[in-house]
Amino acid sequence: MAKNKEAVKKARAHRSATKAPAKGRAADAKQKITTFLWYDGKAEEAARFYVSLFRNSRINRANAMMVSFTLAGQGFIALNGGPQFKFNEAVSLLVDCANQAEVDEYWTKLTADGGQESQCGWLKDKYGLSWQIIPSALPKLIAKPAAMQAMLAMKKINIAALERA
Repeated sequence: MAKNKEAVKKARAHRSATKAPAKGRAADAKQKITTFLWYDGKAEEAARFYVSLFRNSRINRANAMMVSFTLAGQGFIALNGGPQFKFNEAVSLLVDCANQAEVDEYWTKLTADGGQESQCGWLKDKYGLSWQIIPSALPKLIAKPAAMQAMLAMKKINIAALERA
């Protein structure tokens, strides 16, 4: 009988630990996978910059070595790891934009103060991190070959130009 009670107790504890958080409590849920970013001494500066750009964003914890932050509800950790490793285009953050105004806003802010434009909606911010600033409608917009060709010639995505193509 004692073994059965113990098994029931363990099962309840497991269910409680693994069930989805109550509505409105998603921020309290532990994120399974967290993006970890390596900076050369500017982790907190970069995190504060990113947090200033996106709604539902905040600095969670910061010290001289690391900063934990949330961007649009997604958790990140930034490390002041030193000059050994640099960002490259093999990894990027994709921003899903509802319209051209949102594309323009993020593009302008992320390329400011030393950021670099690239091709097809890609850019690097002033810290060297690659971003894709992409309208939600892009897959539908580039379904036509002419629109795909137009997009390949663009830096920042121009929705109206893709619609005309």
